[in-house]
Amino acid sequence: MAEALLQVDNLRVNFATRRGVVAPVRGISFQVNAHETLGIIGESGCGKSVTAQALMGLLSPRTSRVEGAITLGGRALHSLSDKARRRLSGQEMAMIFQDPLSSLNPVLTVGFQIDESLRLHTSLNRAARREKILALLGQVGITDPERCASAWPHELSGGMRQRVMIAMAISGSPALLIADEPTTALDATIQAQILDLLDEIKRQTGMGIVFITHDLSVVARLCQRVVVLYAGQVVEETDVQTLFADPRHPYTRALLAARPSADSQPKTALREIPGQVPSLHTPLTGCAFADRCPLAQPRCRAQVPALRSYETASHQVRCWRADETGALL
Repeated sequence: MAEALLQVDNLRVNFATRRGVVAPVRGISFQVNAHETLGIIGESGCGKSVTAQALMGLLSPRTSRVEGAITLGGRALHSLSDKARRRLSGQEMAMIFQDPLSSLNPVLTVGFQIDESLRLHTSLNRAARREKILALLGQVGITDPERCASAWPHELSGGMRQRVMIAMAISGSPALLIADEPTTALDATIQAQILDLLDEIKRQTGMGIVFITHDLSVVARLCQRVVVLYAGQVVEETDVQTLFADPRHPYTRALLAARPSADSQPKTALREIPGQVPSLHTPLTGCAFADRCPLAQPRCRAQVPALRSYETASHQVRCWRADETGALL
């Protein structure tokens, strides 16, 4: 079996706050292969974005503690110096953020900002960089690269700004791209265009993508495998077809049930998941979902279930009653 492009083992993130230690990521493991898009899904506060920031080395060591092993292309990122880690970011791995307007510098032109990335991560001269900037903007579907390169971020639409962010991210030809809810603020048509663009870039370059989202329709469209997070833990991992056809964790089933269906009436209330996400300050003494789960038993509140295989090694579930879920829900 080929070595995974990205391997994450027992990743833990703690933050020091005035109220004590907060643990938004509690020992998650997953891998991403080349030519593959892995979706990471879950409610707000489940640890998705913190995981992405930990992978990119963006968390401040003054306020956070990151533990576990992160390996990219056989290289252990957690053992690199800060300088080496920064050099790696943009070359071998890059990130697209949710809000491109806040990610782009408002007082620098688009072309200048892409040029900054090229100066950092390539040895191209000025003329070659200018040619590369226009080629990148064309690659991400911008029809007038010259005008776009001369524009300020506020002069572009949301979809155009996100295309610029993608151009910056792929400027160093990274092997891994992390996309943190990059289509959340876009309308449905532009969202579909951005998803198709990312899929086409993956097909052309062979890179792996970690796509973080709360939108299950995006997962269905773009991803091959899915990791479901809840309270900083992986509660289910499987291929995308199995996730929709035979989810085994009650939380995964609740997320799927909360989706609006195509035949939903405009005034039809969506199903909600009762209860609240457990406090990130509180150590887990049982299943994190137990207080919201209709199947919970005393064992669920007393013992933390392990992530274990269900039927196949590629389908992992963290639930004491995974074998019964389909019949009981």
